[in-house]
Amino acid sequence: MASLADATLMEASLAAVAEAGVDIRHALFGRFFAAFPVRRASFMVVDASSVRMTDETLQMMLGLAKGESWVWPLVTELVHTHRAYGPLPIGEYDAFIDLTVEALGEAAGAAWSTGCAGAWIEQAGALKSMIRRARAEWQTALPDPATAV
Repeated sequence: MASLADATLMEASLAAVAEAGVDIRHALFGRFFAAFPVRRASFMVVDASSVRMTDETLQMMLGLAKGESWVWPLVTELVHTHRAYGPLPIGEYDAFIDLTVEALGEAAGAAWSTGCAGAWIEQAGALKSMIRRARAEWQTALPDPATAV
């Protein structure tokens, strides 16, 4: 759900992380691969993929807070693209989003208030719901690539 108050808090935390000079993707991907070690093999060049995936995840959550119309098309495109990697459990999507918020919170330091955390968590939930909807729509529209002949 769009909330300009959430967006303001979220932008402040992003600014704090930028001021601190912290690149959260290292902590994020370290935790993600620790939780899902088999997924590491899916990445040809982690350094390149990690920048894009981290940025897109943050942008989509912030975009949701701002009510941006581009978020849904991007989510559907990314969900479709990820189908090429085989059946990705929804838990991996959820974990990646949660770990993104967690890494951001740690990097934001004093700028990470209860309200800020709540804003990111709210938009993380909205993104997870959107991913589920996109997966369901793709599943209806296209056969599973693993079983297609």
